[in-house]
Amino acid sequence: MTLENMAVKVYRLNKKNPLPDYMSKGASGIDLFASLDRDMTLPPGGYKCIPTGIIISLPAGYEAQVRPRSGLALKHGVTVLNTPGTVDSDYRGEIMVILVNHGKKPLILKNGMRIAQMVIAKVEKVSVFEVAAREEIDRTERNRGGFGHTGE
Repeated sequence: MTLENMAVKVYRLNKKNPLPDYMSKGASGIDLFASLDRDMTLPPGGYKCIPTGIIISLPAGYEAQVRPRSGLALKHGVTVLNTPGTVDSDYRGEIMVILVNHGKKPLILKNGMRIAQMVIAKVEKVSVFEVAAREEIDRTERNRGGFGHTGE
C-alpha cells in the first residue's frame, strides 16, 4: 500500500469546518483546523489542548504525526508542544493539538483556523530484547557522543 492510494477515513464532529486537506499538490502535511465553540486566547508562555473536531481511522502499520505550521511559528511564535505528536493506528478519539505560545503577544484562536499539520507515516515494528553486557551493544564511530558532539 502506498500513500498515493491509501485512504484515511475521517469523521467530522464539527461539520462547520472543512475536511483536513493538503493545501498544495506537493504538501507533505494535511492541515488541521481548530474546532471551537468560541474564540480562545493562547497567552504568551501558555499552552492549551486544542480540539480539531475529527476522528480518523488509520490502517495498521501507520501513524499520523501532528506537526507545527511554519506560518504560526514565524508570525506568532506558536508551535506544537509535543512535536511531533503521534496518533497511533488504533486510536479512535478526537485528534487534539497541544499548542504553546513562545511569542510575545496573545494569539486568538478561532473556529476553523489552521493550527497544525498532520503527516501520515509508515511505522516499523521491532523486537526489543535485553542483552547481558554493555559490550553486546555495537560500537560506532560516534559511539557515546551526545548533544553537540560534532560542534555547534
